[in-house]
Formats: sequence, C-alpha cells, structure tokens
Amino acid sequence: MLSISVALEHLLVKLSADFAHAPGLAVFDVPFALNDAFDPLSWMASQSCFPQFYWQQRSGEDEASAMGALVCFSSLPLAQQFLRQHPQQDLRIWGLNTFNPQQGELFLPRLEWFRQGARATLRLIVHSETSVRNDVQSAKDFLLSLISTKALPDIPQPLPEQTHTPDKASWQRLVAQATEAIACGEMEKVVLARATDHRFERPVTAASLMAASRRLNHHCFHYYMAFSQQQAFLGSSPERLWRRRGVALRTEALAGTVVSHHDDAEALRLGEWLMTDDKNQRENMLVVEDICQRLQHAVATLSVLPVQIVRLRNVQHLRRCIWTELAGEDDAQCLSLLQPTAAVAGLPRVAARAFIQQAEPFSRDWYAGSAGYLSLRQSEFCVSLRCAMVNEDNVRLYAGAGIVAGSDPTQEWQEIENKAAGLRSLLLMTHT
Repeated sequence: MLSISVALEHLLVKLSADFAHAPGLAVFDVPFALNDAFDPLSWMASQSCFPQFYWQQRSGEDEASAMGALVCFSSLPLAQQFLRQHPQQDLRIWGLNTFNPQQGELFLPRLEWFRQGARATLRLIVHSETSVRNDVQSAKDFLLSLISTKALPDIPQPLPEQTHTPDKASWQRLVAQATEAIACGEMEKVVLARATDHRFERPVTAASLMAASRRLNHHCFHYYMAFSQQQAFLGSSPERLWRRRGVALRTEALAGTVVSHHDDAEALRLGEWLMTDDKNQRENMLVVEDICQRLQHAVATLSVLPVQIVRLRNVQHLRRCIWTELAGEDDAQCLSLLQPTAAVAGLPRVAARAFIQQAEPFSRDWYAGSAGYLSLRQSEFCVSLRCAMVNEDNVRLYAGAGIVAGSDPTQEWQEIENKAAGLRSLLLMTHT
C-alpha cells in the first residue's frame, strides 16, 4: 500500500478519540515511510484545497508540502506572535513576504508533509477558538476529501507574443536615469527589474512549471504557493535570505553575475573572469558591507567567508556567506534587518527603494520578497528570485540587475535575459 494511504489512515485513527468542546490546538504526527515514488508536489497539486505551499531546500535536505489554512497571517510578525502563544507545539508556518517586508501571506496548515534527510512525517493540526471537537470533525472531512495523485499536465503551447515591462528602449532610459542618480551621489547602487508576460493557448498548471524547474534548475531553493486553482507564485532561487537554528544565523551576499556554459572548461573560464572583474566584485562587496552594517548592533561577531562561485544552469554568481549569532530567536527582526538586501534593492536602502517605487513601471509584489517557513526552533527563507506569477493563461516572469557606476544598459539587459532564461526555457522547451 502507498505510504500516503497508510499515513492518512493512521491520522484518522488518531482522530477517533474523544475531544472536548473547548478551545485548543492539537498536533498529530505519524511517520511516513519513504519506500515508494511519492512526490509531495504532485500529490498536493492534485487536491482542491487552498492555499498550498511546496518547499525544497537548496541542498535537498529539507522538503515540504503544506495545504489548507487553519490560521492566516498578513505579516511575519503576526505569525511569530502566534507561535509564541503556542510554545508547547513545534509548529511551522509557511508562506511568502512581499518585496515590502511589512506585508505577507503566511499560514498555519491543516496538513503538512515534511521530510528532513531520510525521515518524513505527515502532520495534521486541529485548532479552534471555541470547540476542538467540532474542528476534529472538520479535520476528518478534510482527510476523507483527499484524492490520489494525478499526473501533472504538460505546459500548453505558448502564443508567439511576449510583453516586456519595461521594453528594451525604456530599460535603456531607466538604466541611464539610475546611473545619473548614482553619479550625482543620490545612491551607490540600485537593482532594476523587468516583468515579462507570456500568454498561452489555455490555462497553465503552475505545479507543472514548478516540477519542470525543480528537475532542471539544481542548487536552488524551490518554492511554490498556490492561492487558488488559477493563481500561483513559484520559483527556483539560488539565494538564501537567512537560515536560523536556535540563535545561530546564516545569511549571504549573492551579487555579481556572468553567463554560464554547458562546457565545464568554458564555464570555469567565465567564473575565473567573474572572480577578478572589478565591477562585479564591487557589487558583491557592497551587499556584504550592507548586511554587516545592518546586523552589527543585533548580533555577536560576524564571520564573512571567502568568496565562492555559484554555477547555475544559465548564470554564475559571486557568493559570500555570513555567519553569526542572534541575541534571541527573533525571525521578525531577521526579516526587518535583512529584507530587502542590497542584492535586490540597492544602497542606501531607503534611497534605492524610493527610486524603484518611482521609476519601475510595475509593482514587484512577491518578486524579490522571500519564501519559506518559521517556527520557534528554526526558520529558513530564500529570496524570491527566478520566479513566475501564474494567472490562468498568463505567466509573468521577473528578472533584475544591479546598477552601479559604469553599468552599461545593453549588458544589463543581457544579464536579465540570462536570468529569466532559467524559467523561460521551460515554457518553450516542449514546443521548439
């Protein structure tokens, strides 16, 4: 029998006990045997309950799918407050933060599948402000409504036109405006972005795009949040915003980009160029210095590790990891200090964000925000890059480039083309 069927039966048995007509919260965990070809993304996407959230950590060590919202939170601080009100439970809250970190969409799930290494658990949560017994019946109905995994459909045929916002001419003017502001001392760096809309002959199943990206875009955080059957935000990001284990904090500066190559020798040559290029090294160090400055009054000693090359399918990046310890287990403080980083906004933060808000011709919304989870024990969020917003038959892709003194508009346009290619190629792959 499939592992998911066995685990669901065990949860139903746990719900057969007698529960009180009183407020409360209860967590039921059952072990999940990893002895068949169970895919949590495909199984979750087969269900009709929303929201849905899928997560796979960059190393592949952690993976999760969560669905059905018992409690929703419009910001991470509100989610953290709820966790602190229920310290006896090891609860995880999943979701997204917008580019503006004061806004988000996070939820405590009804059902959560979680794998850490070679061990997996299926968790059911019962919660009510009035009667746990009544919510137990709702939980039973929820479990009985779940269906077997259905195969994910192919991505449909894209229509030939695509719409860039801004278009290439407007982008060149925008970069020129930014470099002029930098030359005048208004800011040191600003990250400008582009949104590209692709229309399809029929609605796109967002989970199919997520599965394709997970299959090909390695060494990335994979994240997916479906708000409804028609609308989802997803991506495969190389960049960690933070990881906290107790008070131990890890973050990083991922900035500086060159194209990658399928030939290892050519990719190595390009990576060596990136390691010695002044513009890209300067861009990365600006992010390092900004992160260290933001954290210095809230943490102990900061350790900046040597620079590395991160090689992805279409691009390569410079990365410097930063390790430290917090004074306390405070994810709201981490979000406030770290998002948005200079790698997605610019420096100084206030001036760069003001320029973005005034000059960019679209709203970033979830793009360049963050995706992940928090609990009292630990948390992890990635920067929501290399991403797409799926809305029925329209897929909007996002990409950005860091503009500093000396940036060339044509080269920066090519950089965002290379970054967007990680997802765009998946949309076109089966039709070329």
